[in-house]
Amino acid sequence: MTDNKNKSESPLITGEQSLRVFEGLNRGMSRRDALRMLGMAGVAVAGASSLFGPAGRLFAAEAGAAAGGTGKGRRGGRIKVASATSSTADTLDPAKGSNYTDYCRHNMFYNGLTTLDEALVPRMALAESFDTSDATSWTIKLRKDVVFHDGKPFTSADVIYSLNRHKLPQVGSKALTTAQQLDEVKATGPHEVQIRLTSPNADLPAILATTHFLIVRDGTTDFAVANGTGPFKCSEFQPGVRSIGVRNDSYWKPGLPYLDEVEFFSIPDEAARISALLAGDVDLINPVNPRSTSRILESNKVALMESRTGGYTNLVMRDELGPNQNPDFVLAMKYLFDRKQINRAAFRGYGAIANDQPIASNNRYYFADLPQREFDPEKARFHLQKSGMVGRTLPLVASEAATGSLDIAQLLQLSAQQIGLKFDIKRVPADGYWSNHWMKHPLGFGNIGARPTADLLFSLFFQSSAGMNESGWKNEQFDQLLVAARGETDDAKRKQMYADMQVLVHEKCGVGIPQFTSSLDGHNAKLKGLVPHPLGGLMGYMFAEHVWLDA
Repeated sequence: MTDNKNKSESPLITGEQSLRVFEGLNRGMSRRDALRMLGMAGVAVAGASSLFGPAGRLFAAEAGAAAGGTGKGRRGGRIKVASATSSTADTLDPAKGSNYTDYCRHNMFYNGLTTLDEALVPRMALAESFDTSDATSWTIKLRKDVVFHDGKPFTSADVIYSLNRHKLPQVGSKALTTAQQLDEVKATGPHEVQIRLTSPNADLPAILATTHFLIVRDGTTDFAVANGTGPFKCSEFQPGVRSIGVRNDSYWKPGLPYLDEVEFFSIPDEAARISALLAGDVDLINPVNPRSTSRILESNKVALMESRTGGYTNLVMRDELGPNQNPDFVLAMKYLFDRKQINRAAFRGYGAIANDQPIASNNRYYFADLPQREFDPEKARFHLQKSGMVGRTLPLVASEAATGSLDIAQLLQLSAQQIGLKFDIKRVPADGYWSNHWMKHPLGFGNIGARPTADLLFSLFFQSSAGMNESGWKNEQFDQLLVAARGETDDAKRKQMYADMQVLVHEKCGVGIPQFTSSLDGHNAKLKGLVPHPLGGLMGYMFAEHVWLDA
């Protein structure tokens, strides 16, 4: 594909240049250096003051987006994939996806306007280009060669319906708060859409690459079966049991997918999941607990893959429930994390120590000057005494579904004994954890996957009105900073805003984050095409389209 814009238009950066700048910015390039890069390339940048993200034009073919297979994969074969959790709340509605098993399932059956590569750079998918000069009004050109599984051609009506339905209360979208940025979505042609945002946000191409914003057919209300444009057609879906996808022979990416069929189900027990892989009963599993890695590494028939992510396992202290209403109790819990021991004992050295805020060090908006909170039983005792909770016994809910949470809970239990607090650990099944227990107890655990931008992470899990605001934290200053940062064109000011937000979460939010996790996949050594992805395990939940079985 080439840039076939009208020559009379103001010159805009090409897709290749835009994505090269986006990659540089993700790795910490300054805005000044980005503009210098474009200047040396002889580019006259329209609206250069807003170039701090993927503003401008992005073109899939120029940027090397995956418009088709690489030609190296072997066609045919079936695989079985086992996760750790499933429940009757499993869904085929992308808007309602709440955990990684949903995300994997949705990526099998649907596509988004964009997708995220291994550098978290947005690449074109159902969209051919994004065009903006101010990061507020966007024109999106759509592919013309795409059909849904039922044979209906893909048009702008499907995009409008898919994006607007997030704002309907009856849908119950997990991305409602994020979607409220979409002020207007309208068709300007059968394969062209205009989006106007409530305020500038140059991260829009990355936001629309996330699984909640996958595209469904216009008018769809029944999600008993998936009718998408994705690489596999849904041949069976039993919530809490299994999902089966068969190859979509009309898929718009030539040569993909490689496999004939993917069966996806859960084996909640960690040991049983590993044993099934070693016995050849399944071909791919996630997660692998770090303490179980030796069983995989000792075998030449299976392999281990580590994806270093910005995901994290966290202690959730619901603000409106029990002792968490007292800020001193929350601080006491954060000082009780022996983070070095958690990293060694619970995660066997995989991942990285965190600091009670969700932005990892590989994010360009990471605030490196925030002092690391250390394990300090005396400070924990001081705040516990101020909270009036000394001598209490409190239930602490943990599950294998939240990676490492059982080990973290046990380490917290030991630390708490030093300061006059007892935890009664309630171990609950992995199956159904996210629908039956997550965010429903005063003290429990979350397991949050990485997100491509700081704005998206904060919007989904920390904004006062967010449906997945785990602790129920409400902070007006944080909310104001979040909205202001989206439209700030001075990158230094924007970085300071994100730093201020990290400080607020670190000091005031009822979420304790001791550890950024690595996601570990175990797989049949004959399963090829898997590569690590910073969004999380199973290739950032997108494995199905890309893997194949070697002969």
